[in-house]
Amino acid sequence: MRPPTLRFSLLISIASLGSTSLLTSADWPHFLGPRQDLHSEETGLDFNFTEKGAKLLWEVERGKGHAGPVVADGKLVFIHQVEKKEQIRCLDALTGVEIWEHSYPVDVAQSYGIVDAPRSSPVIDPETGLVYTLGNDGDLICFALADGKIAWQVKLPQLFGPSPFFFGYGSCPLIFKEKLIVHAGAEGACLAALNKKDGTVIWQTDHAWHGSYASPVVTKINGEDRILVFAGGMVKPPTGGLLCVNPEDGKIDSEFSWRSDNFASVNATTPVPCGENRVFLTEDYGLGGVMLEYGPDFTPRVLWTSPEFGCQFQTPLYHEGVLYGFGGNGGLMLAYDVASGSHLWNEAFYQTTIPWQGRDVPISLGHAHLIHIDGGFLCLTEDGALIRMELSAAGFRILSSTRLFYAPETWAPPVVSNGRLYVNQNELGSRLLCYDLSGKTAE
Repeated sequence: MRPPTLRFSLLISIASLGSTSLLTSADWPHFLGPRQDLHSEETGLDFNFTEKGAKLLWEVERGKGHAGPVVADGKLVFIHQVEKKEQIRCLDALTGVEIWEHSYPVDVAQSYGIVDAPRSSPVIDPETGLVYTLGNDGDLICFALADGKIAWQVKLPQLFGPSPFFFGYGSCPLIFKEKLIVHAGAEGACLAALNKKDGTVIWQTDHAWHGSYASPVVTKINGEDRILVFAGGMVKPPTGGLLCVNPEDGKIDSEFSWRSDNFASVNATTPVPCGENRVFLTEDYGLGGVMLEYGPDFTPRVLWTSPEFGCQFQTPLYHEGVLYGFGGNGGLMLAYDVASGSHLWNEAFYQTTIPWQGRDVPISLGHAHLIHIDGGFLCLTEDGALIRMELSAAGFRILSSTRLFYAPETWAPPVVSNGRLYVNQNELGSRLLCYDLSGKTAE
């Protein structure tokens, strides 16, 4: 229910935020953006969408999987499944022309009627010029970004033992200094740190909560770097929650249990740091969301909870004291005050339509994603609508909107780099699409 004291304005505008400033480019080396918080430093973009949509620069066919692309040094890398092989492709980010590719066979299984396919996005390390991919069966490969030569590779089940997953590996690796952190989820290695240059194991940490589909993230707690791991594998009874881990030696400082008692539940959203010592967790199988605050001894305490703020796998976004996200499968956009847990507002946009092939189609947010960019927010809905918005504690304002396509299961966050928007279309003709947001003629 929307709090009755708030007033909202809905405005479709031809103006856009930041459209008159100079273009500032930024890479997107991680699926949650350059800082792993769904924020981009890119500026000077053109969000003046028309009924004809954004300008499509190029497209390539994709296979199966929900892993998003990553971009750095003018190169785009993505992983997908083609028949019974996983394929990693590196494209020229401006033209879509292939630079290199690598394929290998995988076992294709399914659970609950869902076919296994890559869910873990690649990660690029600008410092070394290396890119890392984690496949559905645990194939962890390190490539040279420039030419695709394999620097090293391991199979996580062979290295650490098998992991109890519903749909295979799906947590993205994390680069931290000289380490590559992987949420292996094995019996003796819930989390592990490998040397990012040669793949040797630096440390491994055991915990009974195993793996999950949530990616680890680094934040500051009590002024020190800590890795936050939202664990919870395919185990009976279902257990899982948040681990606070020292990245230097893998020591677990504390744990916080947060998982539904439903066996078929998964923890799949990345923990969201909300200022130093605070982190938000969310799942969509009954518990919903919880805001934690860490004390001097790294022990978390509950600040507030919200059963309504339950996100299945779409990671919420924290910005200037407010937490934004999409609850449940229906796509209800929610805004919460981080400090107090007050429910500020919610909106589903059911009455907002976008023209598509001669008719007005209502917006269906579903498992939508938000990114903050160029002074505002960009929302990609799960069925292919793109919306430019202003969001604040007081409400929302739609500045422009368009429909890129009309197909379900667009579940990877949008990627913006060098004035270009990259989007996965996963159904009704799986494609990777590149759109122009620079307002300039393609070179």
